[in-house]
Amino acid sequence: MRQLSLILLFLLPLSLVAQSLRFRPNGEFKIVQFTDVHYNGSPQSKVALSVVDSVLQHERPDLVVLTGDILWGQPAQDHLYNVLNRIAKYKVPFVYEFGNHDSEMTGLTNHDLYNMARKVKNNLMPDIREGKELDYVLRILSHDGSRTAAALYCLDSHSYPAGFPKDKSHGTYAWLTFEQVEWYRQNSRLLTQQNGGTPLPALAFFHIPLPEYHEAVKDEDAILTGTRRETVCSPEFNTGMFTAMMEGGDVMGIFCGHDHDNDYTVMWHNILLGYGRYSGGNTVYNHLPCGARVIILKEGQRRFDTYIRERKGRVTNSSTYPDSYVSDDWEKRPLEY
Repeated sequence: MRQLSLILLFLLPLSLVAQSLRFRPNGEFKIVQFTDVHYNGSPQSKVALSVVDSVLQHERPDLVVLTGDILWGQPAQDHLYNVLNRIAKYKVPFVYEFGNHDSEMTGLTNHDLYNMARKVKNNLMPDIREGKELDYVLRILSHDGSRTAAALYCLDSHSYPAGFPKDKSHGTYAWLTFEQVEWYRQNSRLLTQQNGGTPLPALAFFHIPLPEYHEAVKDEDAILTGTRRETVCSPEFNTGMFTAMMEGGDVMGIFCGHDHDNDYTVMWHNILLGYGRYSGGNTVYNHLPCGARVIILKEGQRRFDTYIRERKGRVTNSSTYPDSYVSDDWEKRPLEY
């Protein structure tokens, strides 16, 4: 009972923050994911601001999620506020999680950057004490506001293993910790209990892809939509977050960034593993037109639409979870003439 009380205390401010998130009267909730902006104030990087303008003008989303590597150098505060204030101009709620370069390129901690981002209008990032993981749940209310209808898990996937780059024995990239896996389990169980024992439709967002991305894309039978132009840069070690989410039964899709030349979605054990689209200018390697991923949740359903919106307006890689990722029985299709 004491453990459950602590969880409730932890979730309370999150539920209060999320009161402004609710499904539209038509039963849809639209999310735009910007990732890997790599903004440094140079003329090349300012293309990212036009990505924000173009995508938000076309899409008018209910929420923006930034999945890391937003900054690419000093002065950090100026660069961060240039990007976030551009989003705030559209009066859309936003949240920000971190990549491996945000703190590396600025000399600030992720917690420093988190607190800076919380000063920008329309952010939905809860107050998290120093030393705590920068993880939180956003609840999306039903269109009439009567209940929680969906959940979004936002996690900090960290940057590099301790001792890197001098010590490369633990690989190149950090991993979600066992404590974060348990945090997800506790929140998932509680939300399921509050939903009468049925898992809520949920998505998860963080920067560095899980090792399962690598496993899924190696399976030639796994259904994939989009572009794969580089190897998955995941951690060397697997702490079980994917398995926990599969067992939890709530998470329909996981969306990351990190690998600039990947924008695909692939089905793996009924969870869609997806990338955003590189959202920056020509400041670091990139070979896909810059843009953003769009996700449209459906109230009361375990389904969503997703596609890429490019800076110049083109829509590509459209699919629907789970329909587009399930092979039908070809013998039962109606005749076509």
